[in-house]
Amino acid sequence: MPPILTAEIFTLPLGVGQYLLYAPLHRTAFIGNARAVNFLADLKTGLDVSSADPDGVLIQFLRHLEILDAVPKSHPITEFQDEPEPTTVSLFLTTACNLRCTYCYASAGDTPKKFMPLDVAKRGINFVANNAARLDVGRFEVAFHGGGEPTVNWPIMTQAMDYAREKAEEQGLKVSAGAATNGVMNDTQIDWVIANLESVSLSCDGLPTVNDQHRLMLNGQGSSERIMHTLRRFDAAGFRYGLRITVTQDQIPQLPVSVDFLCREFNPVRLQVEPVYQLGRGRDAESAETDAFINAYRAARECAYQHGRELTYSGARLDTLTNHFCGVSRDSFCLSPDGNVSACYEAFTENGEVSGVFFYGAPAVDGNGYEFDTAKLEHLRQQAVQHKPYCQGCYAKWHCAGDCYHKALAANGPGQFTGSARCHITRELIKDQILGQIVQAGGAVWHESAVTTAAI
Repeated sequence: MPPILTAEIFTLPLGVGQYLLYAPLHRTAFIGNARAVNFLADLKTGLDVSSADPDGVLIQFLRHLEILDAVPKSHPITEFQDEPEPTTVSLFLTTACNLRCTYCYASAGDTPKKFMPLDVAKRGINFVANNAARLDVGRFEVAFHGGGEPTVNWPIMTQAMDYAREKAEEQGLKVSAGAATNGVMNDTQIDWVIANLESVSLSCDGLPTVNDQHRLMLNGQGSSERIMHTLRRFDAAGFRYGLRITVTQDQIPQLPVSVDFLCREFNPVRLQVEPVYQLGRGRDAESAETDAFINAYRAARECAYQHGRELTYSGARLDTLTNHFCGVSRDSFCLSPDGNVSACYEAFTENGEVSGVFFYGAPAVDGNGYEFDTAKLEHLRQQAVQHKPYCQGCYAKWHCAGDCYHKALAANGPGQFTGSARCHITRELIKDQILGQIVQAGGAVWHESAVTTAAI
């Protein structure tokens, strides 16, 4: 009986006569030659392969890797139905900001200022807390985010956290909270963050000379001195934080030395690097989604590794198998200052260019809970990677999961996704990670019997 191909496997050329063969669902990859590639191609198309492996060595090897004659792995697909029942609320506290970053995707500070009132925050907290109690999950989460700096709406940030604790105690639940911040805070605010939040994601672009080129205070001066003060306070307290580094085209060559500086001077749990988004004030910026970025990222990754730190890029997640890039396709629950429901961190106000795609709910007229637009909600759920024809032949699809829908709209418009420059970055960095696993496993084969599947 001929062998049966039981794994989805991809072939990536490496060089003359060498190929990387990768089965993502099996956590398996190996370096093969043309014979192995042709054997698998013939098998896939139903051709007789008996003469291609007369001694059976290749078949035995592929069976060991569960690529042949094994139980097929199920696809890492989770789907959402019915009314949303989130247990996390992201509060977009304000569109105002104390910085004027040259590339800000939100153009924070240039748009009309909006501040969330406490009753909007309370309604959102009530909703997720009630869901957590009904679903018996034991906890809910609050995230402070938005199209500006959340600490600018300081009274509501602190009062919302106090209310979340009261609600948690009332319902017999636990509550955790985090924030995205630019790090420009006074010491009173820093003390509160350390005492009240689990962690923060803090934006800092690296060396002071690099950071101060684009991340500017209202008076036009650089923000690095204020940011570094906050980071030192965090480190002294042992507070958990990650760093978010935005790379503009002009600063690509500085990325490795910036990462080295941040790892030497501070203690982030991880560093995330992203090329600048061509949105908002960065709309006319020269693209940083280039091969130069990939090469700089590789050098920066090595710097981080030498310091025992993790460097990440949002689409390159080898350890994750999922059909969701983010919460957009899984009922993410974010509230604008006016109290309406968005699925996307980057769709923070109702009058944005593509906000109509991402805003899918509004406060219920009876004063409790929310009413959802089921058509919009279903459209967002359909952005999971299994529904994107362009992605089906890509070896990175279960890792990047189709990438960011907001950026896809900016790159492709409202039609079917047809790829972007980010796809090339993701594929290259995923390939690096696969080859790294092979090297760690001895240099020829990487095979893990256990798979961690995540719906994130």
